[in-house]
Amino acid sequence: MGRGISGASYMKRYSYKKIDAFTSEKSMGNPAACVFFEDNETLTEGEMLYIAKQHKGFVSEMVYCGKSDTADFKLTYYSSECEVDFCGHGTIACMYELINSNAQLKSKKEIIIETNKKGNLCVFNEIEKDNAVYITAPKPVYKGTKLTSEIIADQLGISVSSINIEKPIDLINAGLSTLIVPIRTLKDEVNIFPNEKELKKFCQDNEIDIVLIYSSETDNNGYYMHTRVFAPKFGYLEDPATGSGNSAFGYYLLKNNMWNGDSISIEQGGIDRIYNEVKLLFQNNCVLFGGRATIRIVGDYYL
Repeated sequence: MGRGISGASYMKRYSYKKIDAFTSEKSMGNPAACVFFEDNETLTEGEMLYIAKQHKGFVSEMVYCGKSDTADFKLTYYSSECEVDFCGHGTIACMYELINSNAQLKSKKEIIIETNKKGNLCVFNEIEKDNAVYITAPKPVYKGTKLTSEIIADQLGISVSSINIEKPIDLINAGLSTLIVPIRTLKDEVNIFPNEKELKKFCQDNEIDIVLIYSSETDNNGYYMHTRVFAPKFGYLEDPATGSGNSAFGYYLLKNNMWNGDSISIEQGGIDRIYNEVKLLFQNNCVLFGGRATIRIVGDYYL
């Protein structure tokens, strides 16, 4: 029987936290709302989408974390529009908090998670060393694209000259199908704000989940690249910090001999925010993405 407010026994109560992932010292990170199931608790697909719709404009994605038969935890992801194949920032938010708040988990170096669409992945606990957790990105699929600079520039609302034609445009899936577009200067890159409705249709028509734009110029010393990610397919224009998108970007860098696989930090965001930090590492032939998280709200969710 559900435990409700003011004795309303028909209501169900679930442990709930709003957690911002990929936070740097001053940045706000990327918000995720996490629902943690106890024992054999669960929700239907309709209920998970219903809750995610209620969070439109408040968080980028919902993460539902529960029991797994094949791993330590099972994670399922929803945006306000649909179930999401994989959510990097939601995974960072959920696992950083679980590990950091549980002494038994904090003593473990590796934790296995089951994802609803991308199979089992490994979480590496580096909280004591780097104040971060790292996630194995799903295996990449190099899809390639015939989309031209002219078509992409039109969709982004920029001139063709803003695209760096010396670097390739590519489509890689490392969790989400990511169109990767090089931009010539940091100034151009941080000031791009495309039309959400038009870009959403473009992504749907071309089987693209997210669009990542990048510049080799960075605003702060110590960062390897600057990225931004647009995700109108999932109900919002910009994703402020992205695990799956930057993982695809990591494979793009490796493919084009632009990175040797050593640990690097990516700064992400537009001119309208303090940039967030996403860590990348290539280990055992896999890209790992990592970061820390900050709790904003702790409570219960009633359904």
